[in-house]
Amino acid sequence: MKKVGIMGGTFNPIHNGHLFLAEHAFEQAGLDYVLFMPTMNPPHKAGIDIASAEHRINMVKSGIKSNPHFVISDIELNRPGITYTSDTLKALKENEPDTDYYFIVGADSLMMMDAWMEPQTVFRLSTIIVGGRGQFSYEQLDEQIRHLENTYDGKIILLDMPHMDISSENIRDRVNKGKSIRYYVPDEVASYINMNGLYI
Repeated sequence: MKKVGIMGGTFNPIHNGHLFLAEHAFEQAGLDYVLFMPTMNPPHKAGIDIASAEHRINMVKSGIKSNPHFVISDIELNRPGITYTSDTLKALKENEPDTDYYFIVGADSLMMMDAWMEPQTVFRLSTIIVGGRGQFSYEQLDEQIRHLENTYDGKIILLDMPHMDISSENIRDRVNKGKSIRYYVPDEVASYINMNGLYI
């Protein structure tokens, strides 16, 4: 069985926090590779100004190109309507039944998983990998992990990694205010944002 990680998100833009999390997941879970999967219409980002799918996929390609075990997938960009993780996992498992999928999330997403569409399907079709602690204590994370594993008969891996406090929202704000985003994003992504006048 192949072990494939999934990094989903709008990647508006992709940043070094995403890459840091994906690399730790790859290493600690023994993954074969990590799929970076930009979403088209995530349910929790309604009303947010999101760069075009073309710009976002180009930024992801630029950001991951130096890493041989990072791969891009456009499966969610090609699906009409709202994008749900449960639907994506169903499609992936149907096409690749001999692959074990590992869905990579941050602590904030873990705390909201009860509200996801069909969480039981997400846990049935994937192992959840959690990175970063954010504003949550280890006790809060442990409690939520026990709750989700017991409720959905799921499996959750908590990564041992430092927290990197970078957000796409903060990067967009810095660009809009004319501030540097060096070390927030890969140099190629910063150049792409500048060249295409994004987020100003």
